[in-house]
This record gives sequence, structure tokens and C-alpha cells, in this order.
Amino acid sequence: MPFIRSDEAVVHEIHGTRFVSYIRPGTGSRDLAAWRGEIPAGTVGPAHMISHEETFYVLSGRLRLTIGGESAELGVGDAAVAPAGSELAVANTTDQPAHMWVTTRVGLSAKLADGSTITPPWTH
Repeated sequence: MPFIRSDEAVVHEIHGTRFVSYIRPGTGSRDLAAWRGEIPAGTVGPAHMISHEETFYVLSGRLRLTIGGESAELGVGDAAVAPAGSELAVANTTDQPAHMWVTTRVGLSAKLADGSTITPPWTH
């Protein structure tokens, strides 16, 4: 199934952010998972260690990404790469919502500061 229609996207919410999942094993992908992140104004996501590389592309608004201790403000058209094993945090410190496109390998997991592990359903 090479084509995924918008009505086939699955929405998940975690830590105040909506993850709208398009590319995943359930839609025919064997290797990649991709989704649109919808980050409300004022949202600061928790730092987490990622098991797989992730790429980010800002679709709208502005976001602060912190990857491996290095932070940058990203705007529309900007992109970032977080290597596997790096600590990652995403924040929208503006008063406007922001959207980003994220791609990773199937099977991503994230370890939070409290030691708990999240296995996002949109990557499995």
C-alpha cells in the first residue's frame, strides 16, 4: 500500500503534543515511521534519550530543539537531525502553535529522566 490518505492517519496524544501518524508498519512501511507533530503554544516536552536517529522539519511556527545539550530555535523550513543515543527535548515557547514533520526508523523507543521507557505506538 504505497499511498496513505489523510483519513488513514492515526492520532496519539502524549505530553501535551499530538502525533499524527502516517508512515508506520500498519500502513505498509517496513523500515520508516513518519508523523506530523502538533505542538501547542507554551508546550515544553520532557527530555528523553532516543534509541534511533530522528529527523525534524518545521512546517509552521517556531520550535526550540535541544539535541545532545545543544539548542537551536528553528523556524519554517529549518531541519535537524538527532543521532541515536542522544538526549532530545522539544519546546514551543511561543504563543502560537507549531507543526513539524518527524521521521525515524521503525522500533524507536525513548528513555525518560525517571528511567521509564516509552515505545511510541506511531513507531511500531
